[in-house]
Amino acid sequence: FRFKDSLAGDVRRADLVISHAGAGSCLETLEEGKPLIVVINEKLMDNHQLELAKRLHRGGHVFCCNCSTLVETLQSMDLSTLKPFPPGQPEKFALFLDNVFGFQ
Repeated sequence: FRFKDSLAGDVRRADLVISHAGAGSCLETLEEGKPLIVVINEKLMDNHQLELAKRLHRGGHVFCCNCSTLVETLQSMDLSTLKPFPPGQPEKFALFLDNVFGFQ
């Protein structure tokens, strides 16, 4: 499909997600506990997607590749090596903001 309002249901039903390395796509997939291959768009300027993908890969949470290495990645990946992504802790951010603005 070219456009869909939400991919949440598709991600929940998936055994493996292959996605670009956008922050929303990566985090939604990892929060569902799904294995993820991020395909980096090397043509982007100031490539923040590359930075995120490399960081998640270093943490052992995702596999990374580009379009030309996707098939090789699919053939050689071992899903059992992926580490679960730790859940977010929004209460820590709220506490930080309370401290910054003097609400205690």
